[in-house]
Amino acid sequence: MGVVDTSILFVYLALMVGLGFYAQRRKQDVEDYFVAGRRVGPFTIAALWVAAWIGGAAVVGTSTRVYELGVTGVWYILAQAIGLLLFGLAMARRVKQLGDRHQHLTYPDFIEQHYDSRTRVVATITTVLAYTAYTAGQFAAAAAILQALLGWDYGTSLLLSGAIVILYTALGGYLAVTYTDRVQVALVLLGIVAVGVPVAISQAGSWADMRAVLPASYYDLGAQGWDKIAALVVSMVLSFFVAMDSFSRSFAARDAAAARNGAWFAIVLILPIAVAVAWLGLACAVMYPDHAAAGGILATFVLESFPVGLKGLMVIGILSAIMSVASICVLTASANYTRDIHQRYIQRDIAGTAMLKLGTLASLGAGLLALLMAWNMRDIIDILQLGFTINSAALFLPTIAAVYWNHVPASAAFWSSSTSLATVIGWRIAADAGMGGLFSIDPLWPGLLVSAALLLVLTVFGSRRVAKAVA
Repeated sequence: MGVVDTSILFVYLALMVGLGFYAQRRKQDVEDYFVAGRRVGPFTIAALWVAAWIGGAAVVGTSTRVYELGVTGVWYILAQAIGLLLFGLAMARRVKQLGDRHQHLTYPDFIEQHYDSRTRVVATITTVLAYTAYTAGQFAAAAAILQALLGWDYGTSLLLSGAIVILYTALGGYLAVTYTDRVQVALVLLGIVAVGVPVAISQAGSWADMRAVLPASYYDLGAQGWDKIAALVVSMVLSFFVAMDSFSRSFAARDAAAARNGAWFAIVLILPIAVAVAWLGLACAVMYPDHAAAGGILATFVLESFPVGLKGLMVIGILSAIMSVASICVLTASANYTRDIHQRYIQRDIAGTAMLKLGTLASLGAGLLALLMAWNMRDIIDILQLGFTINSAALFLPTIAAVYWNHVPASAAFWSSSTSLATVIGWRIAADAGMGGLFSIDPLWPGLLVSAALLLVLTVFGSRRVAKAVA
């Protein structure tokens, strides 16, 4: 990139760090750090939703899938819109009310309130595993973009992108994330939708022009196979109901209506991004039909086709999507350690100021661990889908029961979630070892089956045992 576009990039990076320092001066206590003081309005909640889900997988990963397979690759983003609709309809208000009543800061707080400390441990383990991997995936995506655009080596690009996110998140916590995410969502819409699509049309033609050039399969929403699509959509949608950041976002809302409406407003922002990313992927397929490295196709398109100035805006739009997701993932992993491990099992009487400092250090630690993992990340969407599967298969049914039905015994929730988690991990290991056959089925389905069976059997058995004891 030239001087103008590189300057736009570094001004954006400096702005993110500046907002982190500003938030550090404004945050007053642990609630400010982890749930923004429980005073966030619906439009900021919407920005937080979009910023948390439209990341490297949504922009870089989806455009790559569309380039390779056609519009069927957009299901990753469509699943997010479905998840937001259902979470807003079924969970957001209730989670906010329960969070305020019991002063929850994290999802495991919620789980322990309804079950026991053993089930809390399972929730903590799944969240730490999932969100460290999510962070690593975003860092890897950001590094790949910087590497392609600036010509730096992967290590330098990874360190820069990771350091910026870790710094502003560790300094300002959730308050910093609310500031940066509002800016970053605006930049995503500007760069990818307002700039990206018009440039794609000017270079590759209209939708009809592209349809005339590309194979018919590129316009088949089911081209990648409905079994794969179902596994992806179900695992992602269920993840909305058990993801810790879904609960943190609801806890941070100023009231129950803001929690619900924020989720629904986010759909209005996500759908144009889905269309824009699909359009960019199709344009790349028209312009570069035989490109050797599909994973870098979006960066190639930006470098070769965008004029000076607009190229910089497109780059910061892509990076905004990636870095906003990384920041909430870092903070989630930090909250898990600070609240769900350290305060719960190591130092129960930790003072608020000490916990605030510990949260900052935990954010640094989580970010550094994710940087180490990012060296080995490859297919972003596949890795994230595994994280979604681990979260949703193990915890979806116990979570729904906690919100709507208070008659599930703690032992049923524990054995249901822990056995399901073990099933998903074991199933994936067997599949990766090439065992085939039954293990070719996506691990989501056996994980959910085990969870449902144990939850039902142990709940019925526990209820009968209680009835006999009363009699």
